[in-house]
Amino acid sequence: MTRKILIADDEQHILETVAAYLRQEGYQVVTARNGSEAVYSFRHEQPDLVILDVMMPEMDGWQAARLIRKDSSVPLLFLTARIDDADQITGLELGADEYIAKPFSPRVVVAKVRALLRRAYGELAQEPQIWRVGDLELNAESRRVTVGGQPIDLTPSEFGILQTLIARPGRVFTRMELLDAVQGEAYAGYERTIDVHVKNLRLKIEPDPRTPRYIETVYGVGYRLRTADE
Repeated sequence: MTRKILIADDEQHILETVAAYLRQEGYQVVTARNGSEAVYSFRHEQPDLVILDVMMPEMDGWQAARLIRKDSSVPLLFLTARIDDADQITGLELGADEYIAKPFSPRVVVAKVRALLRRAYGELAQEPQIWRVGDLELNAESRRVTVGGQPIDLTPSEFGILQTLIARPGRVFTRMELLDAVQGEAYAGYERTIDVHVKNLRLKIEPDPRTPRYIETVYGVGYRLRTADE
């Protein structure tokens, strides 16, 4: 089941970045630019989780949370530029489940969202631990990769790249996205290291690395894992 996330923040770049990361993980995302829009979207979209910036025009995050909490116990995460005791107490009294202080990594937001969804909805929010495409299989829990039943030894970076690709077969990932997936943060200038990792990964999992069966280069963009029926 696809979970729906509502994000409200008056900073456009934050709104767009967090929304992009959540959509990449398969979530449906609804956005709002202030507290009033957030309450309206909440009532009409019925999201499974709400992310609210504290300081917003027209209606701040505190007021929006009060109105939302009158109708629902939906998981609620606050984004805030400051996180002192008074703010935390106010948020807890309003029923906040998590706080994230700005500036933050979008990956931290994604991790918090996953945890809150698991806590609120149990198994419905859990992600698969085993992925298979053709003869290729990756087990995230045991960190085991096999091709045709034969185990393949991968470095942590190689495993992280393959897990990112196999979790969304057919989706094209940029080098920066893959670098962010394996390092936690992506830095321009280091993205070409992904090419080296992919080259080594192909040598280990491809029957013929010169004609890849699994990892396809999308020129000018990045890489993707071919789907089983291609």
